[in-house]
Amino acid sequence: MTPRERYCQTLLFGQPDKIPLQPGGPRESTLAAWRCQGLPEGANYHQVLLETLGVEPEPTQPAVGLGVSFRMIPQFEEEVLEHREGHYVVRDWMGAITEISDQFDYTYIRAAKDFVTRKWHKFPVSSRQDWEENMKWRYAPDDPQRFPTDLAERGARLQGRDYVAGLHFNGPFWQLREWLGFENLCLLMAEDPAFVEELAGFWTDFIARTLARVLEHFAPDYTMISEDMAYKMHSMISPAMTRHFLGPSYQRWVPQLKAGGCPLVCVDSDGFIGELIPLWIGYGVHCTVPVEVAAGNDLVAFRERWGRQMAFMGGLDKRALAQGGATMEAEVRRVVPPLLCQGGYIPGCDHGVPPDISWPNYVAYSRLLAQLTGWL
Repeated sequence: MTPRERYCQTLLFGQPDKIPLQPGGPRESTLAAWRCQGLPEGANYHQVLLETLGVEPEPTQPAVGLGVSFRMIPQFEEEVLEHREGHYVVRDWMGAITEISDQFDYTYIRAAKDFVTRKWHKFPVSSRQDWEENMKWRYAPDDPQRFPTDLAERGARLQGRDYVAGLHFNGPFWQLREWLGFENLCLLMAEDPAFVEELAGFWTDFIARTLARVLEHFAPDYTMISEDMAYKMHSMISPAMTRHFLGPSYQRWVPQLKAGGCPLVCVDSDGFIGELIPLWIGYGVHCTVPVEVAAGNDLVAFRERWGRQMAFMGGLDKRALAQGGATMEAEVRRVVPPLLCQGGYIPGCDHGVPPDISWPNYVAYSRLLAQLTGWL
């Protein structure tokens, strides 16, 4: 099978020849630690891992990027507003005023390059006037900068691919939180629900109209909706509020994606998702990731409860992987064999791989995973 066929067959409860080997990826601090523990300086960690395990890398066609943006256009101009007491205060590209340690810079706000703690001082939308004047106009779905001029050509080149290609965009909770801030969003859900409904409806329509153009030329293997909306042990808003404010987005997007040839609609949310999974199933979502164990998620229990209604990626406790040895092996064997025999599961670390998972422990964990998933 090609990597594309294997990925889809696995998450759609089909008959893959083996399971994709995706132990999880490191961030900058993890790579720095690994280079002191045996990973050669400048080497690609994944290539070294495969060589160490004796797994032959699978050649694939050169990847074609779709080049479509779901972000605001134009973005805000990034600017360091203040440097004080070991911290930068920055206006980021999303328009928020954010504070980070000066051991980093504001490029760490653009992407998840490392495990960085940030403090938010102000968000770009605090009133309807802010929304109309500062934000709404930045999300024109027909902005020519949103699509490459050769979109049709790229779509044609992607049709015969042997690698996995998908779409990524924010869900309504994630996006409204970026505009309003978490606390303000939750307060407005209670105090001004009409405004929240307006913002969520706008985001729903923006995504749907942008997708309509994309799906004319490209059928993604998966769509990943970023929707961090859970704490440890509970979701951030109630199931009733989730249905009311977020449900209309999924009820519009999921059928649209399926009609456009996308077989897998996935949701990415940290925290405890046990209250959210039945809602996602009802909306037609196929898969969720990363299923953090420390938040109270248990893949074995989830599979017993929901069976083949939901596929999973991740779900292996990063704390056990960090301990290595018997503790690591017990965690992998607790989760992986029971789920693999039923399908619908790609095992991996339950978030980005942190620096306390040493390079030797990562290799040992990946070797066990490769054995269980059919690579060794």
